[in-house]
Amino acid sequence: MENQLGLLRIRIIRGINLAIRDLRSSDPYVVVRMGKQKLKTRVVKKNVNPEWNDDLTLCVAQPILPIKLQVYDKDTFSRDDKMGDAEIDIIPFIDAVRMTRYKNIPNGVIISRIMPNRQNCYSEESCIVYENGKVVQNAFLRLRNVERGEIELQLQWIHIPGSKNL
Repeated sequence: MENQLGLLRIRIIRGINLAIRDLRSSDPYVVVRMGKQKLKTRVVKKNVNPEWNDDLTLCVAQPILPIKLQVYDKDTFSRDDKMGDAEIDIIPFIDAVRMTRYKNIPNGVIISRIMPNRQNCYSEESCIVYENGKVVQNAFLRLRNVERGEIELQLQWIHIPGSKNL
């Protein structure tokens, strides 16, 4: 635990207009990776607009590793089908956490804004906000390597008492 900087809670909220991989629909789930850590959401049956609202928590030891998301369609008798992927650079989020560590910041203040561009997966502007004593980022990510689809998620930093300082 001495190498941990903190925890990053990722709430995978929902999928939007995901690709169809079965006859008329898909059974999607999301795999989240950061370094050697791998977590996944539950499967939502027969839905291209799934609502997960699943909280996944990653330990952050190296704040330069990106978060990688892969969406799959669950199949029973064959390999699960790929439904796209996305990546989040967490450095802007970690920088926002560092900025708020020892400051008295009012609730609702926007710490940083991330604009969509060709180098990232954001489909619209994403704000990193100080909310109820926590650093939070809501984001819509455009899936790559697929014909369509987005994932809505939220990042939240959780400080571990006694952990290394950012």
